[in-house]
Amino acid sequence: MKNTDSPLHADSLLSDHFRLLPIQRAALKNLGLHTVRGLLYHFPSRYGDTAEIQSVGAVVRTQEESAGIAPGEVVIFGRISKLKTSKGFRTKIPMAEATITDESGEVKAVWFNQPYIAKMVADGALVRVQGKISVRKKNGERYFSNPKIEMVNKVPIGVGQSLFGEEGTEHTLYPVYPESRGITSNWMYHAIQKIFTSGALEAVNDPLSPEILERYHLPTLKTALIWMHSPKKLDDAEAAKKRFAFEEIFFLQLIKQKEKRAYQANPAYHIDHAEAHIQDFTKRFQFALTDSQKRAIEAVLGDFKRNHAMSRLLEGDVGSGKTAVAASTAYAVVTAHAPNNKFRNLQVAYMCPTEILATQHFESFIKYFDHLPINIGLITSSGCRKFPSKVAQGRGERDWTDISRAQLLKWVATGQITILIGTHSLIQKTVNFQDLAYVIIDEQHRFGTRQRKELAKKARPGSPLPHLLSMTATPIPRTLALTLYGDLDLTLLDQMPSGRKSIITDIVMEHERKATYEKIRTELRAGRQAYVICPRIDEPDPTKEAAVYAKSVKEEATRLKKDIFPEFTIDVLHGKMNSDSKDRAMLNFKNGKTDILVATSVVEVGVNVENASIIIIEGGERFGLAQLHQLRGRVIRGNHQPFCYVFAETKSEKTIERLRALKTAKNGFELAEYDLKFRGSGDLFGKKQWGVTDVAMEALQNLKLVEAARNEVTTILDQDPALRSTSPTSAALREEIARRKIGDVHLE
Repeated sequence: MKNTDSPLHADSLLSDHFRLLPIQRAALKNLGLHTVRGLLYHFPSRYGDTAEIQSVGAVVRTQEESAGIAPGEVVIFGRISKLKTSKGFRTKIPMAEATITDESGEVKAVWFNQPYIAKMVADGALVRVQGKISVRKKNGERYFSNPKIEMVNKVPIGVGQSLFGEEGTEHTLYPVYPESRGITSNWMYHAIQKIFTSGALEAVNDPLSPEILERYHLPTLKTALIWMHSPKKLDDAEAAKKRFAFEEIFFLQLIKQKEKRAYQANPAYHIDHAEAHIQDFTKRFQFALTDSQKRAIEAVLGDFKRNHAMSRLLEGDVGSGKTAVAASTAYAVVTAHAPNNKFRNLQVAYMCPTEILATQHFESFIKYFDHLPINIGLITSSGCRKFPSKVAQGRGERDWTDISRAQLLKWVATGQITILIGTHSLIQKTVNFQDLAYVIIDEQHRFGTRQRKELAKKARPGSPLPHLLSMTATPIPRTLALTLYGDLDLTLLDQMPSGRKSIITDIVMEHERKATYEKIRTELRAGRQAYVICPRIDEPDPTKEAAVYAKSVKEEATRLKKDIFPEFTIDVLHGKMNSDSKDRAMLNFKNGKTDILVATSVVEVGVNVENASIIIIEGGERFGLAQLHQLRGRVIRGNHQPFCYVFAETKSEKTIERLRALKTAKNGFELAEYDLKFRGSGDLFGKKQWGVTDVAMEALQNLKLVEAARNEVTTILDQDPALRSTSPTSAALREEIARRKIGDVHLE
């Protein structure tokens, strides 16, 4: 620690108190660790036991004598000496060599192709060595082969009075932290111990009230931090994890629900139509609405009648009919008059993540509204369109025309364009509405909270706030929806339209590939099209990363064209392509110019390619069940029998059993819950997408904990919706929310 006069407290910068090398500064930045508080909340990924640390003497005994040593990696502490570089006698491979010594003996360590190791470690330094033990065939000598090595100041507490421990010494758990190149777990351990001994914890305020701690038997913040980083037993660590899990879920809920109440505190457009009015619109559909669609429409229309703005999430499987719900509720809005002006109707904004999807919805809404005097606009980075067109009359569903952006924006601002569909272009500063009453966001997980707010702000200053409907086809477990979408009311579409053919799903093992390809060839020859989904874009570079076997888009497209389907046209689609190239590839596939589209999971969500009836998913075990379910939903848009072939590269029966759930689950929600239980929410959804910690993601598997945190938040906000009270509790909550929004701890 630096010799500094500034007191060490939770909001201090680490650089103010620790001497950091440039590589350490970079590593801490990479981990997002800047302050003492940030380091305290950088929790161990697991705990080791000092009983696992071996003496050098135990490591170098003969194989028979050291039968108690695990065949995997071992850890020793000792002094390093005899550092040198050399080359293999026969192979001429450059390498570093050293000897590690403690009071029980010495052992050699060799680093092949890493001669620089000999210059990185000081001779005589105390080191921690972790790795696998190899045995020389020539003389039976045991040595470390390419071990991980780091210089340390001292060994973990509890190893014993000597470097290798003594019989009867009480064993102690030691934390193992997530690392980054330049910062080791051992550095973090000792840095946190220095923070503890400095007295910094005494000044840390606990954001949870004593009543909550007592009600759920949670340790205080100070105790939980000590137990998290220095547990005497695993029960202490588990109690601390429970506390921090509750804390994070609690504040996620608090922030989301507070935002929801703030949004609903504003006046909104009051829209009230008789049921028969909506039925006049829906009876024109070429399909019967499902009961869940009817319930969803009723829920949205019920919100329209209230005196506050709606914020609702509509969640449903691919093909469950979310667009029909959006169109029906949009009809209620655009047939309502603006306040104090019966000659002007209310407006709707519909935001989509891609141009292809925006264009598709533009064409769908034309079909829904072509019998009404409704002007519909489309705005994307590529250009603008308007329906209907006086110039292009007679083209049926394509009775639209290209118009200038300036003209479209003028008509939107004056209220002449009643429905505006678009991409991110909708939230540009130049887009302004006259009477924006309803905002619909498709595939809402592609947009952040800020973008949703930006679109809501497009309402004319002084006018009521628009109602908000977010839609997603991603199946979300209830605990995740309650927490991460706590600012939205949840509506589920859990039924599929009648008459839709069920997907025939097969889990295909390696020996079944040839027969499966012939089934696919039959469908392709009948005029159908196929998606092939691969886990990665390129083959791995063996010089930069470990060669993890997984099919890549580029290599698989080449292989399929050369060896499997030479008679069909094949194209690729992946995230490294620019927008124009991606749009071109998707349009060619949609228009039937491409027979097989090889892609990553970036395949445009929601895009209809009715002729595509086959999807092949390579390396199925690498995807979550919910993601697999969503991917196979690409092929249920048409009237042809859809097929999904999940090619598995694993021999694990447990993994195969998990994949077989695709064949038996009733819907995506069931699969999401199954995956949450067996894979964990981190694997299922990706922590980076949500901005929460491992501890919180694990907590999302505990419905009781989530509901308890939600109930506590509801009680607090019922009494003080804006947290403006001068009470110590409200003040502590305001302070913690501000800190988390800045990102110092672990939220946004």
